[in-house]
Amino acid sequence: MAGHEAPHWKIEDLEFSRIARDEVRQDENLFYLVTSASFIESGSDLYTQNLVDFFRGDDEVTEWLTRHWEAEELQHGKALRAYVAHVWPEFDWETAYRGFLEEYATYCKVELLAPTRGLEMTARCVVETGTATYYRAMARSTAEPVLRDLASRIAADEVNHYKHFYRFFRRYRDEERLSRFRVLGTIGRRTLELKSEDADCAIRHVVRTRSPERAGDTAFVEQLSARLNSTVRTNLSAGATLKMLMRPLELPAGVQTMIQYPIRQFMEHVFLR
Repeated sequence: MAGHEAPHWKIEDLEFSRIARDEVRQDENLFYLVTSASFIESGSDLYTQNLVDFFRGDDEVTEWLTRHWEAEELQHGKALRAYVAHVWPEFDWETAYRGFLEEYATYCKVELLAPTRGLEMTARCVVETGTATYYRAMARSTAEPVLRDLASRIAADEVNHYKHFYRFFRRYRDEERLSRFRVLGTIGRRTLELKSEDADCAIRHVVRTRSPERAGDTAFVEQLSARLNSTVRTNLSAGATLKMLMRPLELPAGVQTMIQYPIRQFMEHVFLR
């Protein structure tokens, strides 16, 4: 499968010299959206190891995770960090990231994964739906051409990752004879967890370095998080997100039409607020 894919993009493909730096430097929302994402992506190697351990023995999955998924996720982190360095060079990214990583490592545990491999692949589909949604919204939220290009490239990668996890999910679903009810339960639980410790952790550590006098101001951090969520909500593609979220259920067309509205309401309530 991988042999038929086009070569993956490189950081060198991005034209950082084209950034209208003075125009975007004042956009605080953009700073926090990009910087917090750079932290989470840069910590992908921790999560990859958990997945490799969980799927050990399935060479197809573990090889793809280590050779493709991890490499691309870490590249996302490097590219986002490079963007931060070009636009906000005064921000001490390394110091803030070290603090984030120390806390983030406590959330990356094998025991926190789903109870079966098939259900973990379901959870992976939900996570990739969330990240694709985030980067699509990021691209739409700015007129800055380099960031729009970068966010669009990352969103496309996340959709491609989703396709791989979905293919693995279908194999495990058949092996484990997973019911739609169990799959739906995992989709619901994992969607509820999308706004979880990792995003909050990243924002907290960015604030500690960017505005140390506000580090202990819980109300400020909560307001900042709400503002970022509002930016994503305003710029998301709800139809594409809903389609990705529902796909593992493989519902008949008539049933899908019937439940689409309540699932969309649930998605908007949890995902985006």
